[in-house]
Amino acid sequence: MPEKIDAVLWDFGGVILESPFDAFARYEREIGLPENFIRGLNARNPDANAWARMERSEISRDQFVLAFEAEAQAAGQSLSGRRVLDSISGEIRPAMVEALKRVRARHRVACITNNMKAGDGPGMAASQERARQVAEIMGMFEHVVESSRLGMRKPDPRIYRHTCELLGVAPEACIYLDDLGVNLKPARAMGMRTIKVGDPAIAIAELEAMVGFPLG
Repeated sequence: MPEKIDAVLWDFGGVILESPFDAFARYEREIGLPENFIRGLNARNPDANAWARMERSEISRDQFVLAFEAEAQAAGQSLSGRRVLDSISGEIRPAMVEALKRVRARHRVACITNNMKAGDGPGMAASQERARQVAEIMGMFEHVVESSRLGMRKPDPRIYRHTCELLGVAPEACIYLDDLGVNLKPARAMGMRTIKVGDPAIAIAELEAMVGFPLG
């Protein structure tokens, strides 16, 4: 029998949606940047770089563009900050949405997302139809905990505690899915069981084993 589970917590971009890193890699190849340059740039000074500041709503989209391009220049490369933003929103993963539907029938569910306000970021929609689809998925969660609204972002432990408090559950009774190990580490330290999402089929199989019922 699986251990007691009260809630399953989900990242959005890279879990429900395809990883933005794939789009970053395509852009890098297109303009001749070193492999993983954009991802590496986001990892430098992770609490105070342009990406972190925008996800805490400390700077606007336009300010981000200038700051991110300056960070790239300081690292010896040139890129378009706007193009990077346009690369963020990946395709919806239907199998992961189906897993979410089945989990929410038996457990509490919430989303913890590092995002950008005013429709930017992983949930941003290129069309009305895409906006409708994203809104429908977001509506499946009891709570959507957004860095841009709270002014704090993963991996700050406070955002995980805040989510548990909203749901009224203990971290030890939660499962958390994210595509970044750095975001899983504090959740695991709090007692959550964690799943690193790379191949969604593998992640769903791991989640099935934890919850003890089929998700597809």
